This record gives sequence, structure tokens and C-alpha cells, in this order.
Amino acid sequence: MTGTPGPVSAGIDLNSDLGESFGHWVLGDDEAMLDLVTSANVACGFHAGDPSTLRRTTAQAACRGVAVGAQVGYPDLLGFGRRFVDVEPAALADDVVYQLGALDGMCRVAGAAVRYVKPHGALYNTVVHHEVQARAVVAAVRDYDPALAVLGLPGSALLRAAEDAGLRAVPEFFVDRGYTPEATLVPRSERGALLHDAAAVTERVLRMVTDGVVRAIDGSDVRMSAESMCVHGDSPGAVEMATAVRTALVDAGVPLRSFVAA
Repeated sequence: MTGTPGPVSAGIDLNSDLGESFGHWVLGDDEAMLDLVTSANVACGFHAGDPSTLRRTTAQAACRGVAVGAQVGYPDLLGFGRRFVDVEPAALADDVVYQLGALDGMCRVAGAAVRYVKPHGALYNTVVHHEVQARAVVAAVRDYDPALAVLGLPGSALLRAAEDAGLRAVPEFFVDRGYTPEATLVPRSERGALLHDAAAVTERVLRMVTDGVVRAIDGSDVRMSAESMCVHGDSPGAVEMATAVRTALVDAGVPLRSFVAA
């Protein structure tokens, strides 16, 4: 699962997972993050996010010109969508369509629209290799709106299925997650999965942008290409991390813009 580095002269996208608060439980600082990112992966109520949170987040994104993507996941509020669900492909496709419709409704009243889809948590990791679930997610996106882009891990089954279905497949890089030598994400249960040093993170971001290389957890270098970079909105110091990454990219002359029109 390697890639060839591509040019970034046209700019790169900075995305984050937002809209994940629920009721009185607040996760992250969505307003601050929306001032920094160019695309927002907004929860759809299955793994996180209540209707008021989703409506508020999409409205704030629309006001800032930030592109909105649907962050679809398993129906797993208790586990925050981080537990695998062995669901039938047809049911998974229905779940994805349901989530897309819900978030798109919130966007509509805000004068915006869902522009892309990104799986969340366990579903994201599952569709890296799980061909059946990957095709189910893609089928749902295609049936709902074939103009939607699909955001995922480079070389994943998800992006292959998206390309096969004629959808736009967008590879992304995680600025604050550790990578295996196979260019997959280090599981959150393992050491090195999450990165917290803003200086080290910005250094690896610039190396990926300029050289198309990321240092894996075992010290090896992995080739990688991405059109978007994800910084998690729920990590400790997320705003500071996103600020450091954005500043480093701007200072390096890399334009920041969404991979889709807002």
C-alpha cells in the first residue's frame, strides 16, 4: 500500500473530524477547528453527534466556506464507532444512505451540501481491506449522489471500489497518527498510534508534502501521496496541532484549499 508522491503546487486540503458532541457532552472545539481546516468530516449521528450539534456544525462550516463531508460509521454510539460490526452489505449500504440523507438535510437548511464521504473509526479501518464492506459503502454513495467524492486511505479497498464505480477517490494522510511499514494506521490500542508533539508532526507533514515519504513506526520510510491531510479534532491539543500544521504549510508556500468546492 504505497504511492508515488504527487505535486502539491495546486494546494492541499486540511480536514478534521467534527460535530462529534452529544447533548451536554462536548468533544473538541469545533468552532476553532473550523477556522483552521478547509474540509470538515461531520458526524452523522450513528457514532456521535446529535441533531442540534450537526445542524450547528454544518451552519458554522457553511459560514466559513469550509466544505462539508459526511463521516459515516457503524451504529455504535456507546463505542464511538470504534468497534467492528459484522453487518450485511445491504444493511451497511442502507445505513450509509440514511446518514448521508440526515447530514445533507442539515446542510440544506444552512445553504450548503454534503460534498464527500469519509468512513469513521472501525468502518474506516475495516474498508482498508474488507472488499465487501468497501463495495457496500461505495454503492451507497453512488446511489445517493455519484458526484460525491470518497476520502480514504491510499491503496485501500475503499478507494479502489470508488474508482471502479466511477467516483472520485481521494487519498488522505493523517498528520497525528502513526503508520505501519505497510502504510496503514497503527491501531489505537498500540503504542505510537497517536502523535502529540506539534513540532515533530509539522516536520513529518512537510516531509510528506515535499518528498512523498512518511516515517513508519519501525523507523522505515514509506512512500505516500495524498490530496488531503487529517488532523483529529478530538485529540488533546488538537487546535494547537492544527494551527502548527496550517502555519507550517502556509510558510512553506503550500496553498490550503479543499479538494472539493465548499
